[in-house]
Amino acid sequence: MGSDTYDLIDRQLVHALQLAPRAAFSRLAAVLGVSDQTVARRYGRLRGAGAVRVLGLTDPERLGEARWQLRVRCAPDSAGAVAAALARREDTVWVSLNSGGTEISCTTRTPPERADHSLLLQHLPRTPSVLSVAAHCVLHTFFGGAQSLVAKSGALSAEQVAALAPDGPETAGSDSPVPELDATDRRLLGVLAVDGRAPLAELAAACGKSESTVRRRLEELTSSGALYFDLDVDWRIFGLRSHTCLWLNVVPSELAAAGEALAAHPEVAYACATTGPSNLHAVVITRGARELYTYLTTRVAALSGVQHVETAPTIRTVKGPGPLPLPSPRDI
Repeated sequence: MGSDTYDLIDRQLVHALQLAPRAAFSRLAAVLGVSDQTVARRYGRLRGAGAVRVLGLTDPERLGEARWQLRVRCAPDSAGAVAAALARREDTVWVSLNSGGTEISCTTRTPPERADHSLLLQHLPRTPSVLSVAAHCVLHTFFGGAQSLVAKSGALSAEQVAALAPDGPETAGSDSPVPELDATDRRLLGVLAVDGRAPLAELAAACGKSESTVRRRLEELTSSGALYFDLDVDWRIFGLRSHTCLWLNVVPSELAAAGEALAAHPEVAYACATTGPSNLHAVVITRGARELYTYLTTRVAALSGVQHVETAPTIRTVKGPGPLPLPSPRDI
Protein backbone atom coordinates (compact mmCIF):
# COMPACT_ATOMS: atom_id res chain seq x y z
CA MET A 1 0.00 0.00 0.00
CA GLY A 2 1.70 3.20 -1.12
CA SER A 3 1.45 6.34 1.03
CA ASP A 4 -0.37 8.13 -1.81
CA THR A 5 -3.32 5.73 -1.50
CA TYR A 6 -4.31 6.95 1.97
CA ASP A 7 -7.14 9.47 2.09
CA LEU A 8 -9.33 11.31 4.58
CA ILE A 9 -11.56 8.30 5.24
CA ASP A 10 -8.50 6.22 6.15
CA ARG A 11 -7.30 8.92 8.54
CA GLN A 12 -10.73 9.33 10.07
CA LEU A 13 -11.09 5.59 10.52
CA VAL A 14 -7.74 5.36 12.29
CA HIS A 15 -8.71 8.26 14.56
CA ALA A 16 -12.06 6.60 15.27
CA LEU A 17 -10.37 3.30 16.12
CA GLN A 18 -8.12 5.08 18.59
CA LEU A 19 -11.17 6.48 20.36
CA ALA A 20 -13.39 3.39 20.11
CA PRO A 21 -11.06 0.46 19.34
CA ARG A 22 -13.64 -2.32 19.76
CA ALA A 23 -16.64 -0.46 18.36
CA ALA A 24 -18.77 -2.24 15.77
CA PHE A 25 -18.21 -1.24 12.15
CA SER A 26 -21.80 0.04 12.07
CA ARG A 27 -21.08 2.56 14.84
CA LEU A 28 -17.84 3.71 13.21
CA ALA A 29 -19.63 4.01 9.86
CA ALA A 30 -22.41 6.13 11.35
CA VAL A 31 -19.89 8.60 12.79
CA LEU A 32 -17.82 8.73 9.60
CA GLY A 33 -20.88 9.08 7.36
CA VAL A 34 -20.06 6.07 5.19
CA SER A 35 -21.44 2.56 4.82
CA ASP A 36 -20.65 -0.39 7.07
CA GLN A 37 -19.12 -2.13 4.07
CA THR A 38 -16.79 0.81 3.42
CA VAL A 39 -15.49 0.75 7.00
CA ALA A 40 -15.03 -3.03 6.94
CA ARG A 41 -13.22 -2.87 3.60
CA ARG A 42 -10.96 0.02 4.63
CA TYR A 43 -10.08 -1.60 7.95
CA GLY A 44 -9.37 -4.92 6.28
CA ARG A 45 -7.08 -3.26 3.77
CA LEU A 46 -5.19 -1.23 6.40
CA ARG A 47 -4.81 -4.19 8.74
CA GLY A 48 -3.84 -6.57 5.93
CA ALA A 49 -1.11 -4.17 4.79
CA GLY A 50 0.25 -3.85 8.34
CA ALA A 51 -0.62 -0.14 8.37
CA VAL A 52 -2.82 -0.39 11.47
CA ARG A 53 -2.99 -2.88 14.34
CA VAL A 54 -5.42 -2.48 17.23
CA LEU A 55 -3.72 -3.75 20.39
CA GLY A 56 -5.01 -4.37 23.90
CA LEU A 57 -2.08 -3.59 26.21
CA THR A 58 -1.43 -3.47 29.94
CA ASP A 59 -0.41 -0.22 31.59
CA PRO A 60 3.01 -0.70 33.25
CA GLU A 61 2.44 2.15 35.71
CA ARG A 62 -0.87 0.71 36.90
CA LEU A 63 0.74 -2.73 37.29
CA GLY A 64 3.71 -1.35 39.21
CA GLU A 65 6.26 -2.41 36.61
CA ALA A 66 9.67 -0.80 36.29
CA ARG A 67 10.42 0.64 32.84
CA TRP A 68 13.85 1.31 31.43
CA GLN A 69 14.80 3.22 28.29
CA LEU A 70 17.89 1.59 26.82
CA ARG A 71 20.41 3.06 24.41
CA VAL A 72 22.64 0.30 23.07
CA ARG A 73 25.62 1.23 20.90
CA CYS A 74 26.77 -1.59 18.62
CA ALA A 75 29.27 -2.32 15.92
CA PRO A 76 27.59 -1.28 12.63
CA ASP A 77 27.58 -4.76 11.13
CA SER A 78 25.82 -6.32 14.13
CA ALA A 79 23.25 -3.74 15.20
CA GLY A 80 20.49 -5.32 13.14
CA ALA A 81 21.02 -8.76 14.68
CA VAL A 82 21.12 -7.35 18.22
CA ALA A 83 17.94 -5.34 17.59
CA ALA A 84 16.19 -8.44 16.24
CA ALA A 85 17.23 -10.41 19.33
CA LEU A 86 15.91 -7.68 21.61
CA ALA A 87 12.64 -7.56 19.69
CA ARG A 88 12.05 -11.27 20.24
CA ARG A 89 12.07 -10.81 24.01
CA GLU A 90 8.69 -10.57 25.74
CA ASP A 91 9.88 -7.79 28.06
CA THR A 92 10.79 -5.29 25.30
CA VAL A 93 8.75 -2.81 23.28
CA TRP A 94 9.61 -0.02 20.84
CA VAL A 95 12.86 -1.46 19.54
CA SER A 96 14.41 0.71 16.84
CA LEU A 97 17.66 1.31 14.97
CA ASN A 98 18.82 4.92 15.27
CA SER A 99 21.68 7.24 14.38
CA GLY A 100 22.76 5.66 11.11
CA GLY A 101 22.12 2.14 12.38
CA THR A 102 24.80 2.08 15.08
CA GLU A 103 22.50 2.67 18.06
CA ILE A 104 19.50 0.71 19.27
CA SER A 105 16.83 2.18 21.50
CA CYS A 106 14.21 0.13 23.28
CA THR A 107 12.03 0.03 26.36
CA THR A 108 11.99 -2.84 28.84
CA ARG A 109 9.25 -3.69 31.32
CA THR A 110 10.07 -5.51 34.55
CA PRO A 111 7.30 -6.89 36.82
CA PRO A 112 7.45 -5.72 40.45
CA GLU A 113 8.28 -9.24 41.69
CA ARG A 114 11.48 -9.26 39.59
CA ALA A 115 14.33 -7.05 40.69
CA ASP A 116 17.27 -8.58 38.84
CA HIS A 117 16.83 -6.63 35.56
CA SER A 118 18.64 -9.49 33.85
CA LEU A 119 18.41 -7.92 30.40
CA LEU A 120 20.31 -4.86 31.61
CA LEU A 121 22.93 -6.39 33.85
CA GLN A 122 23.68 -9.73 32.26
CA HIS A 123 22.85 -10.34 28.61
CA LEU A 124 23.64 -7.07 26.84
CA PRO A 125 27.01 -6.15 28.43
CA ARG A 126 28.28 -9.67 27.69
CA THR A 127 27.44 -9.47 23.99
CA PRO A 128 30.74 -8.95 22.10
CA SER A 129 29.20 -6.70 19.44
CA VAL A 130 27.67 -4.37 22.07
CA LEU A 131 30.01 -1.44 22.69
CA SER A 132 28.04 0.35 25.41
CA VAL A 133 24.68 0.33 27.20
CA ALA A 134 22.99 3.33 28.78
CA ALA A 135 19.91 2.63 30.92
CA HIS A 136 17.45 5.33 31.96
CA CYS A 137 14.69 4.43 34.42
CA VAL A 138 11.33 6.00 33.49
CA LEU A 139 10.10 8.09 36.41
CA HIS A 140 7.01 9.75 34.96
CA THR A 141 5.13 9.67 31.66
CA PHE A 142 3.91 13.01 30.33
CA PHE A 143 2.41 11.63 27.11
CA GLY A 144 2.12 8.12 25.71
CA GLY A 145 0.52 4.79 26.49
CA ALA A 146 -3.24 5.29 26.33
CA GLN A 147 -2.60 8.78 24.95
CA SER A 148 -1.80 8.63 21.25
CA LEU A 149 -0.46 10.98 18.61
CA VAL A 150 -3.45 9.87 16.52
CA ALA A 151 -5.67 11.93 18.82
CA LYS A 152 -3.68 15.03 17.82
CA SER A 153 -4.28 14.45 14.10
CA GLY A 154 -7.53 16.39 13.88
CA ALA A 155 -8.90 13.89 11.37
CA LEU A 156 -12.26 13.86 13.16
CA SER A 157 -14.34 16.88 14.09
CA ALA A 158 -15.17 17.70 17.71
CA GLU A 159 -18.70 16.39 17.12
CA GLN A 160 -17.37 13.09 15.78
CA VAL A 161 -14.99 12.74 18.71
CA ALA A 162 -17.86 13.32 21.14
CA ALA A 163 -19.98 10.72 19.35
CA LEU A 164 -17.28 8.10 19.94
CA ALA A 165 -16.84 8.86 23.64
CA PRO A 166 -17.00 5.68 25.73
CA ASP A 167 -20.37 4.79 27.24
CA GLY A 168 -18.95 2.86 30.20
CA PRO A 169 -17.40 4.12 33.44
CA GLU A 170 -14.34 6.34 33.35
CA THR A 171 -10.92 4.86 33.95
CA ALA A 172 -10.04 4.66 37.63
CA GLY A 173 -7.53 7.07 39.13
CA SER A 174 -3.92 6.18 39.90
CA ASP A 175 -4.72 5.59 43.59
CA SER A 176 -7.51 3.09 42.97
CA PRO A 177 -6.79 -0.65 43.35
CA VAL A 178 -5.81 -2.70 40.32
CA PRO A 179 -7.36 -6.16 39.87
CA GLU A 180 -4.90 -8.96 40.51
CA LEU A 181 -4.21 -10.76 37.24
CA ASP A 182 -4.58 -14.54 37.20
CA ALA A 183 -3.81 -17.17 34.55
CA THR A 184 -7.16 -16.60 32.83
CA ASP A 185 -6.48 -12.86 32.61
CA ARG A 186 -3.06 -13.58 31.12
CA ARG A 187 -4.63 -15.69 28.37
CA LEU A 188 -7.18 -12.96 27.70
CA LEU A 189 -4.52 -10.27 27.56
CA GLY A 190 -2.33 -12.44 25.34
CA VAL A 191 -5.03 -12.56 22.66
CA LEU A 192 -5.81 -8.84 22.95
CA ALA A 193 -2.11 -7.91 22.65
CA VAL A 194 -2.14 -9.45 19.17
CA ASP A 195 -5.62 -8.29 18.11
CA GLY A 196 -7.45 -5.77 20.26
CA ARG A 197 -10.58 -6.29 18.17
CA ALA A 198 -10.67 -10.07 18.67
CA PRO A 199 -14.35 -11.13 18.92
CA LEU A 200 -15.80 -12.11 22.27
CA ALA A 201 -16.22 -15.70 21.06
CA GLU A 202 -12.48 -15.94 20.36
CA LEU A 203 -11.60 -14.41 23.72
CA ALA A 204 -14.01 -16.74 25.53
CA ALA A 205 -12.53 -19.78 23.78
CA ALA A 206 -9.00 -18.72 24.75
CA CYS A 207 -10.00 -18.24 28.39
CA GLY A 208 -12.31 -21.21 28.70
CA LYS A 209 -15.03 -18.90 30.03
CA SER A 210 -18.44 -17.72 28.86
CA GLU A 211 -18.74 -14.63 26.69
CA SER A 212 -20.63 -12.79 29.44
CA THR A 213 -17.83 -13.52 31.91
CA VAL A 214 -15.19 -12.33 29.46
CA ARG A 215 -17.18 -9.18 28.66
CA ARG A 216 -17.46 -8.36 32.35
CA ARG A 217 -13.75 -8.96 32.94
CA LEU A 218 -12.86 -6.77 29.98
CA GLU A 219 -14.89 -3.95 31.50
CA GLU A 220 -13.22 -4.44 34.88
CA LEU A 221 -9.70 -4.42 33.48
CA THR A 222 -10.39 -1.41 31.28
CA SER A 223 -12.12 0.67 33.95
CA SER A 224 -9.30 -0.07 36.40
CA GLY A 225 -6.74 1.26 33.91
CA ALA A 226 -4.84 -2.03 33.87
CA LEU A 227 -5.89 -2.57 30.23
CA TYR A 228 -5.92 0.06 27.52
CA PHE A 229 -6.16 -0.05 23.75
CA ASP A 230 -3.62 1.46 21.40
CA LEU A 231 -2.83 1.47 17.70
CA ASP A 232 0.37 0.45 16.00
CA VAL A 233 0.24 2.84 13.03
CA ASP A 234 2.11 3.41 9.82
CA TRP A 235 2.41 7.18 10.19
CA ARG A 236 2.51 7.66 6.43
CA ILE A 237 -1.28 7.50 6.68
CA PHE A 238 -1.00 11.02 8.13
CA GLY A 239 1.84 12.10 5.85
CA LEU A 240 4.48 11.66 8.57
CA ARG A 241 7.80 10.01 7.69
CA SER A 242 10.49 11.29 10.07
CA HIS A 243 10.78 9.58 13.47
CA THR A 244 13.32 11.06 15.92
CA CYS A 245 14.30 10.39 19.53
CA LEU A 246 15.14 13.44 21.65
CA TRP A 247 17.17 13.36 24.84
CA LEU A 248 17.04 16.62 26.77
CA ASN A 249 18.89 17.83 29.84
CA VAL A 250 16.56 20.14 31.78
CA VAL A 251 17.21 21.92 35.07
CA PRO A 252 15.15 20.11 37.76
CA SER A 253 13.04 23.15 38.62
CA GLU A 254 11.78 23.28 35.01
CA LEU A 255 11.48 19.54 34.31
CA ALA A 256 7.75 19.17 35.01
CA ALA A 257 6.84 22.28 33.01
CA ALA A 258 9.02 21.23 30.08
CA GLY A 259 7.53 17.73 30.06
CA GLU A 260 3.97 19.05 30.14
CA ALA A 261 4.78 21.47 27.33
CA LEU A 262 6.23 18.65 25.22
CA ALA A 263 3.11 16.57 25.82
CA ALA A 264 1.00 19.30 24.22
CA HIS A 265 3.14 19.62 21.09
CA PRO A 266 1.43 18.09 18.02
CA GLU A 267 4.73 16.51 16.94
CA VAL A 268 5.34 14.60 20.19
CA ALA A 269 4.24 10.95 20.30
CA TYR A 270 5.87 10.17 23.65
CA ALA A 271 7.46 12.11 26.48
CA CYS A 272 8.77 10.97 29.85
CA ALA A 273 11.06 11.99 32.70
CA THR A 274 13.99 9.65 33.29
CA THR A 275 17.06 9.10 35.40
CA GLY A 276 20.48 9.65 33.89
CA PRO A 277 22.46 12.56 32.42
CA SER A 278 19.51 13.51 30.19
CA ASN A 279 16.35 13.64 32.27
CA LEU A 280 13.66 14.21 29.62
CA HIS A 281 13.07 11.84 26.70
CA ALA A 282 10.69 12.38 23.79
CA VAL A 283 9.79 10.78 20.48
CA VAL A 284 8.93 13.22 17.71
CA ILE A 285 7.24 12.36 14.40
CA THR A 286 7.28 14.90 11.58
CA ARG A 287 6.84 15.06 7.83
CA GLY A 288 10.56 15.29 7.20
CA ALA A 289 13.90 16.83 8.17
CA ARG A 290 12.80 20.38 7.37
CA GLU A 291 9.84 20.12 9.74
CA LEU A 292 12.07 18.55 12.41
CA TYR A 293 14.49 21.48 12.11
CA THR A 294 11.63 23.94 12.47
CA TYR A 295 10.33 22.07 15.50
CA LEU A 296 13.73 22.04 17.21
CA THR A 297 14.42 25.71 16.55
CA THR A 298 10.98 26.95 17.59
CA ARG A 299 9.01 24.80 20.05
CA VAL A 300 11.98 23.05 21.67
CA ALA A 301 14.11 26.20 21.66
CA ALA A 302 11.32 28.02 23.52
CA LEU A 303 11.29 25.52 26.42
CA SER A 304 12.59 27.03 29.63
CA GLY A 305 15.44 25.31 31.44
CA VAL A 306 16.72 23.17 28.56
CA GLN A 307 20.51 22.99 28.75
CA HIS A 308 21.26 20.38 26.11
CA VAL A 309 19.36 18.52 23.36
CA GLU A 310 20.52 15.35 21.61
CA THR A 311 18.69 14.02 18.55
CA ALA A 312 18.77 10.45 17.22
CA PRO A 313 16.86 9.87 13.95
CA THR A 314 15.22 6.46 13.66
CA ILE A 315 16.30 4.42 10.66
CA ARG A 316 13.97 1.47 11.21
CA THR A 317 11.38 0.41 13.76
CA VAL A 318 11.92 -3.26 14.55
CA LYS A 319 9.17 -3.65 17.14
CA GLY A 320 6.29 -1.44 18.19
CA PRO A 321 4.16 -1.34 21.34
CA GLY A 322 2.89 -4.92 21.19
CA PRO A 323 4.25 -8.37 20.36
CA LEU A 324 6.58 -8.65 17.40
CA PRO A 325 4.32 -8.50 14.32
CA LEU A 326 4.44 -10.57 11.20
CA PRO A 327 5.73 -10.03 8.57
CA SER A 328 9.16 -8.63 9.37
CA PRO A 329 9.82 -5.06 10.54
CA ARG A 330 8.76 -2.18 8.35
CA ASP A 331 10.54 1.07 7.59
CA ILE A 332 8.96 4.25 8.87
